[in-house]
Order: sequence, then structure tokens, then C-alpha cells
Amino acid sequence: MTDQTPAADLSPEMLVTQMPEYLIPEKVGNTSATIQFDLSGQDAGKWFIRVADGKATSGQGEVESPNMTMIADSADFVKIMTGQLDGTAAFMSGKLKIKGDMGLAIRMQSMFRRP
Repeated sequence: MTDQTPAADLSPEMLVTQMPEYLIPEKVGNTSATIQFDLSGQDAGKWFIRVADGKATSGQGEVESPNMTMIADSADFVKIMTGQLDGTAAFMSGKLKIKGDMGLAIRMQSMFRRP
């Protein structure tokens, strides 16, 4: 993913794969967590990101016992992750559902730069 890639051309897989590059280590602190993305719609699938020791790794598939699961339509997920749709507004309107650590969901917004 480059800065020239329009958000409309981004897939959830591209975003999650690139998320470790957008991590802001100084914002992570002592956070150690696994976040599951459970997406429906056109680009449905399951991906995850693990944050620990100021680093992040990502992958495809389902993980056991994630600290938080984000559930959304894949198109809305791309909009949220690229800043075209506010995550809080998406949550309040039901476009984004969070299972697990709500505090982690809030912290996640500041732990990653926008692509």
C-alpha cells in the first residue's frame, strides 16, 4: 500500500497486512493484545493483529481468545481504517460492533497512523 493508493482500491486484507507498518510504538506502551477482525460483505474474511513489546504482527484467519473482536462490513471497515468513517460514529450507529476490551478499541485509534 502506498500513499497514492485511493481508499476505494484498498481491501481489508491489504489494510491488515500493512497495519504493523503504521504502528506508533510510543503509543503502545505496555499493551499486549490480539485484535480479531471479523468482516462480512464483499471482502468478507477474518484477520488479526497482535500488539506486544512495541511491535505488531498481522495475519489472516481466526485466533483463539482475542482481547477484542471488531465486527463490521468490509467496506465500512476500510472507511473506518482510512478515516473516511469515524470509528465512534460507526459504533454508535451499529456499523461497527466490538466484543471484548472496549478500552483497547479506544486505544487502538491512537496506536496506528492512518494509511
